[in-house]
Amino acid sequence: MRTIAQHYADALAEVAISEKNAETLRGELRDFLALLRESEQLGILLGSPAVSRANKHALAEALVERMRASRTLRNFLFVVIDQRRVTLLPEIQRAFESQLDALEGVARADVTSARQLKESEKKQLRAALERLSGRRVEAHYELDPALIAGAVVRVGSTVYDGSVRTQLGRLRVRLESQ
Repeated sequence: MRTIAQHYADALAEVAISEKNAETLRGELRDFLALLRESEQLGILLGSPAVSRANKHALAEALVERMRASRTLRNFLFVVIDQRRVTLLPEIQRAFESQLDALEGVARADVTSARQLKESEKKQLRAALERLSGRRVEAHYELDPALIAGAVVRVGSTVYDGSVRTQLGRLRVRLESQ
């Protein structure tokens, strides 16, 4: 079952792709949500039924101008405000990014390694993940020395665990069961 947020995200993604400004709009929506996180009052004002629609539009317009964001973002915010869906913006943003990734054939990977990977290693890993997923991979890298060595890669709901910590855990279980 599709969520309300997904419907808004799909519509925004369709517009972003047709206007060929998907990456710009992705960044603008992220920046707008960062503003909402920084100021709790801002979110309250935009979501409050006590504040008139005209005042909410004026506030959104001012924020969009301050950000130097697109008219597309402005119009989208107006729709979200008019339909009283401001509280869904974080969920809409996540669904929007997922939809853009799907439309653009991108898979996001979270790579956690025991040490900083060299650029050549990142390139090899990305190529292997692209072969496995059949999509272009954009990876986010983090360090976790507790892995001892190796890496853990998460692409969507699939986890590839090549860490020494996990291998040692498996060995311990096998030895204990004998």
